[in-house]
Amino acid sequence: MGLELTPELLDPREKFVNFYKTFQAPDGSFKYRERIRQMASLGKRSLVIDFEDLLVYDHELATSLIEEPAKVIEAASKAILDVMRVEDMEYANKVKTFNARFRRLTEATSLRAIRVENLNKLIMVEGIITRATAVKHLLVNAVFRCERCGEEIPQPQPGGPLVTPAQCTNPGCQRKGPFRLIPERSTFMDWQKLTLQERPEDLPPGQLPRSIDVIVRDDLVDAARPGDRVSIVGILKPQQDVTARGSKLTTFSSYIEANYIDVAERGAEEVEITPEDEQKIKELAKDPLIHSRIVRSIAPSIHGLEEVKEAIAYLLFGGTPKVMPDGVRIRGDINILLVGDPGTAKSQLLQYVAKIAPRGIYTSGRGSTAAGLTATVVRDKTTGEFVLEAGALVLADGGVACIDEIDKMRQEDRVAIHEAMEQQTVSIAKAGIVAQLNARASILAAANPALGRYVPHKTPAENIDLPVTILSRFDLIFPIMDRPDEDRDRALSEHILRLHQHQSPAHEGIIPPDLLKKYISYARRYVTPHLTPQAAKRIQDFYLEMRMKSEGPDSPVPISPRQLEALIRLSEARAKIALRSEVLEEDADAAIRLMKYFLVQVGMDKSTGRFDIDTILVGRPKSQSDKIAKLLELLIEMERENEGGPVRKDQFIERAELLGLERFFVEKVLNQWRNEGVIYEPRSGYIKKA
Repeated sequence: MGLELTPELLDPREKFVNFYKTFQAPDGSFKYRERIRQMASLGKRSLVIDFEDLLVYDHELATSLIEEPAKVIEAASKAILDVMRVEDMEYANKVKTFNARFRRLTEATSLRAIRVENLNKLIMVEGIITRATAVKHLLVNAVFRCERCGEEIPQPQPGGPLVTPAQCTNPGCQRKGPFRLIPERSTFMDWQKLTLQERPEDLPPGQLPRSIDVIVRDDLVDAARPGDRVSIVGILKPQQDVTARGSKLTTFSSYIEANYIDVAERGAEEVEITPEDEQKIKELAKDPLIHSRIVRSIAPSIHGLEEVKEAIAYLLFGGTPKVMPDGVRIRGDINILLVGDPGTAKSQLLQYVAKIAPRGIYTSGRGSTAAGLTATVVRDKTTGEFVLEAGALVLADGGVACIDEIDKMRQEDRVAIHEAMEQQTVSIAKAGIVAQLNARASILAAANPALGRYVPHKTPAENIDLPVTILSRFDLIFPIMDRPDEDRDRALSEHILRLHQHQSPAHEGIIPPDLLKKYISYARRYVTPHLTPQAAKRIQDFYLEMRMKSEGPDSPVPISPRQLEALIRLSEARAKIALRSEVLEEDADAAIRLMKYFLVQVGMDKSTGRFDIDTILVGRPKSQSDKIAKLLELLIEMERENEGGPVRKDQFIERAELLGLERFFVEKVLNQWRNEGVIYEPRSGYIKKA
């Protein structure tokens, strides 16, 4: 009777062969046999193994994988070849080397928690890819030719400096060189270095984010791009530090040799929702007053600002992005700008939203550059190559970017967010790198009024020190004005005093922040509402009614297609709050009410009392543009009368007054023209068109 081998007596390679052949999924199928069979038909070289399956099958083998990963992964990879020879001999002979890739270990190690005990162990880390080098080709098995006798000598390369043969293997030669590398006979493997950085939500307050280099090989190259949120399983390895002159030090830094990269699915937030949470979320959604509860739950420590909080609720949930048949993408994210007097809690609102959003990033315009917001190309310290590094808007992909003091950004840096706000991409062309990264984020921005306080009778462009090209990309703009009002001031003072006495705000039915974050994440992930014919009709009626208010071709445009798209996004977001798959009339009505509030605040020509979207799109109402056009015609006419000579300034102002234009307005326009280079003064008291 022959000795039967028990699993304990088998070596790791044989254990893995048995695992691949015999492991059954809960449905009874042979999971890994099927996967190995599919590898041959799909032309793949890697087998992805769920760590939990291995743990269930053989706990001891799973433990040895963590403790001695290099040895066990090699055995697991060779075992794939053994099984492939049975399943498809032809493919096994063609490929020869396979990769065993393990995903989802039982627990993740934080980048901050990496210590000596993790060295040479298999670990799982999570974070954001901030850099990726170009793909290189690593020499794995070199073939050298002896220059004396022509003998070809194979020499495996462990990595690091190139290893040459000690001596010629030809018994008749046995010289110690010279040897020449033959690249066409050698074996190469794709190689790339990534930089993994801590996620913003995992960052302790006031700390710099930690990062670690990750080496990826073979079919893992280009599996992740800068800006992607990933979970990486790999071996933590030490690397000796060197001085600038190349001297070796006694300190070692660590890097990860990746075994598997799991890229977070598009739009999937890193908020874990348990079945109990899902039940609570669905119960909440049944509440007929869920909309007002969500609005009340947003920054409850900040008093008032109901319309602003309602708009922020819609921004957090977002509309439904769409891709047209011709490939054009229409954004579903909502952009909001808050312009407020000092002390109106703008920054607090932004910081709250950055915390509650499933993927929120807070940054201040004062300390942000174009490169920091979008993306930049930097030179790698070790290789000297240029690599791509993602900025805040790219890292906020699928979430919310809160930009405080957006008006304090330098002019050249503001231009960088144009594309991110409308096309939701970041394009970069620098140092030979031409790339386009995703920045599908909602933008919640705050600005201080240009004149210290918001002046209601001035246009938004005069009140806000931002170019109209950026202003027009915001779906909603809210001026937050601090005006004395006895009842409001009493309520506000009582609210603040209660907070300082450690009494929670007296609001009924507030949703706890943790649950609210999960609710938002669930809605963003699983709910994609579409317009019903009734809701579409309601939005269309409002749009047409507003457009009809323009009487004739020369009258102002009260609303543009940009506002129509914003209405659709707001309606979809409101439906998402109730976890509905359809946008109802009540959602359209709420969006229209909010849009009217916005238009009354900033989209109205104060001199005529009529809606005029040019106050935002152009920076001044049509009535003002018409007056400016009239002034320009007068200047051209007076220059013609003077046979092309300069015009006396006081005469020009007198003639303009005869046309019914105010002296103050004319002088203001002349100053503006002079600053913009439209006119110049050839001599004192005279003006001429440039």
